Amino acid sequence: MLTLLTLEFRKLFGARSVHLALLVTLLLPLLWAFAPRLSQLIQVSLVSGWQLPAVSIGVTIGYLLPLFIAVTVGEMIGAEVSQGTLAPLLLRPVNRVKVIASKLIVSLTYPFILIFTTILGSLIAGIPMGFGTFSGGTGMGPGLFVGVGTLTSSAAFAEVLRGGLLAGVVLMPVAALSLLFGVMYLNTAAAALATFATLIVMRLLVVLPDTIQSILLTSHLNLYVQQGDILQSLILLLIYTAGFGLLSIFAFDRRDV
Repeated sequence: MLTLLTLEFRKLFGARSVHLALLVTLLLPLLWAFAPRLSQLIQVSLVSGWQLPAVSIGVTIGYLLPLFIAVTVGEMIGAEVSQGTLAPLLLRPVNRVKVIASKLIVSLTYPFILIFTTILGSLIAGIPMGFGTFSGGTGMGPGLFVGVGTLTSSAAFAEVLRGGLLAGVVLMPVAALSLLFGVMYLNTAAAALATFATLIVMRLLVVLPDTIQSILLTSHLNLYVQQGDILQSLILLLIYTAGFGLLSIFAFDRRDV
């Protein structure tokens, strides 16, 4: 299993789609230093570099990050099928479940990698603002950007770390869903399109009653900024992730590739 994981991570970091995603997530936050209308759009004046990660994640978590994840994870199956490398692998004495499980683990890790580069790029962009004690909030803690008073560097770091981890958890179901569609369609473009279409349809279901909206994946994309009791949302996201992941394993074990 460790060998399969190592192989999948090597494939991941060797993919061009990953290179592009890492480059964009790292460099995009640098635009905030040259965005004169940024304070007008978020309706608050940024005073600390600790506030930029929330801006970057907020801008990208709705569409850009899910798109990167859908393409790359779908490629884990689709690219190997198109290149003819998956079938020979399965002809070896390798357990099919271990093969897809290794891909699932790498897929669920990928969102955290993108969030990390997003935060890293944001902190680099925030160097001119500084990272000392300031009055306000990071955008991912109590009071959001307004805050609840003075915030120390250590407290700000804790809020950014918490928000980043939660943002990664939010995107885990997207990765698992993309892998499921990859197994179903054996095609990168079809898997990415199906994943993105599913998310868009979920967004369009805002016309449904609140009880139904509350269980939709897209209703919890802002979990990383929520305060108080987030256990219910976390459980729901983990159920989505586990469900899509188990379906991927079940489908792959019976799929003729």
